[in-house]
Amino acid sequence: MKNKIKKEQLEKIKSHQEELNKIINEIGVLETTKHSYLHHVAEINKEVEIFKKELEEEYGEVNIDLTDGSYKPIDKKEK
Repeated sequence: MKNKIKKEQLEKIKSHQEELNKIINEIGVLETTKHSYLHHVAEINKEVEIFKKELEEEYGEVNIDLTDGSYKPIDKKEK
């Protein structure tokens, strides 16, 4: 006869292992989603910088009020 743990103990171990595997899989999905979002953020930041340069060429260095589109020149002393 082989040495064996009780059936209930084996079921508990299997249950824990299944739960861990499920969580590890979910973490992988979340990390993949996070990675995708971080790439998207980098792309948007790049687009913002390009557009910012376009605006600076047209208006100079200004602070833009996003509520109404008005702008004020940036004082060189503030930089």
